[in-house]
Amino acid sequence: MTTEVRVPTLGESVTEATVATWFKKPGETVAVDEMLCELETDKVTVEVPSPVAGTLDEIVAAEGDTVGVDALLANIAEGDAGSKAAPKGKESAEDSAPAASDRSASGGASGASVDVMVPTLGESVTEATVSTWFKKVGDSVTADEMLCELETDKVSVEVPAPASGTLTEILAEEGSTVAAGGKLAVMSEGAGGTSAAPTPDGDTQYSTPAAGKDTSMGKDVEDAPSAKKAMAEAGISRDQVTGTGRDGRAMKEDVSAAIAAAGSAAKGGDAPAPAPRAPVSADDAGREERVKMTRLRQTIAKRLKDSQNTAAMLTTYNEVDMTEVMALRNEYKDLFLKKHGVKLGFMSFFTKACCHALNEVPEVNAEIDGTDIVYKNFVHMGIAAGTPTGLVVPVIRDADAMSFAAIEKAIAEKGARARDGKLSMAEMQGGTFTISNGGVYGSLMSSPILNPPQSGILGMHKIQDRPMAIGGEVVIRPMMYLALSYDHRIVDGKGAVTFLVRVKEALEDPRRLLMDL
Repeated sequence: MTTEVRVPTLGESVTEATVATWFKKPGETVAVDEMLCELETDKVTVEVPSPVAGTLDEIVAAEGDTVGVDALLANIAEGDAGSKAAPKGKESAEDSAPAASDRSASGGASGASVDVMVPTLGESVTEATVSTWFKKVGDSVTADEMLCELETDKVSVEVPAPASGTLTEILAEEGSTVAAGGKLAVMSEGAGGTSAAPTPDGDTQYSTPAAGKDTSMGKDVEDAPSAKKAMAEAGISRDQVTGTGRDGRAMKEDVSAAIAAAGSAAKGGDAPAPAPRAPVSADDAGREERVKMTRLRQTIAKRLKDSQNTAAMLTTYNEVDMTEVMALRNEYKDLFLKKHGVKLGFMSFFTKACCHALNEVPEVNAEIDGTDIVYKNFVHMGIAAGTPTGLVVPVIRDADAMSFAAIEKAIAEKGARARDGKLSMAEMQGGTFTISNGGVYGSLMSSPILNPPQSGILGMHKIQDRPMAIGGEVVIRPMMYLALSYDHRIVDGKGAVTFLVRVKEALEDPRRLLMDL
């Protein structure tokens, strides 16, 4: 019987991917859930597991091919031959130590074998990186005790022990990428831990170090499987690769960088090689700390750089006298809190003022799609929020149709979910315009970066008392600088300035919002 292997769902708005790497060749046996190939999209890398045990009969989409969702990748001939194939990443453990069931039989740990699986990671999140293992093979654990921590591009997820017993095998090392529902480790139920065999120097030895491990730091460091495969295919040695992963482990992108550097050197200077890292003195070496970027930080970095590379970004500035807004807020804040159960802040005023201005200057609320301009007849307002792990932008949908109270409630709820790392991907997508408030951190003036594919973002800043000339007299007023960054491909200077002036007018005389002026 033949089973088809097809491209899985790749995520919202992602319709195609490129076949990056095949881990198996036709004729090789595969086990259920063993990784067959790796796909790359413009957002994530997706590993495709085998749906059945058997033999890889035919590869339909070769490396480098572009495939759509549900496209045929390969065919597998089902059979018993594949049931004994070792899952990717387990070879070294099985070559050097007995299987979990054998260890139980030999008196190490007793009881049934329990799989530790990757938990549900959240809506539209399909994979995570193993950040830290809190336990080692042979350690005793209790039910619900934390075994390891996973990182996604949004949140960190702790994985508890499903039962009390002994950790007998770790299948996903630190730094490796795992899919939702994948297997992380194997436990043996029952009290007591497996005694690890001491090595001649007194250290505990759980298994023979696998190829690709670096013991120069006094402990085993497992390079990412994709990195080891890339090194083997490129024919480069481990000492040619500078690892940027945790504890210096090599990642796939490190191998790509090493290959690119070698290629540049071979061309005799046609393309300049990346500048080498400045040498570190012996005195400073012990005072450095190398930490791998979180997936969220990597996503932020990529999106912001893509924005700069794509849009013709320009920023225009103005300033607003906050006297009237502050007076209105002080007069009604207690009554507002009593009636609506939420505090009256400045963000609802700015949101309302932006919605009012977007109605007059619709190109700021539009986006470019190929050679078309897509105008939005609604406002899904993105509100940038700082969290302990990085900047996120939850979206308040149909903000133009909401009241002040509804906006304040939505901002408070989204902000709390952002700080707790509980925002879903859907809650951060679909925005048409963004407001970023750097003033809460004391910023006096800045140029915000566009949140693609949006064409505009408003930067708020610190409110500061400044002397202003009003009616021929110098008076002290609470002033705020405003900055509008916009995509000059779609928004002309006149439209950008008009938008910012309308926001300024609405905030300096909030009654204009009621009169739609």
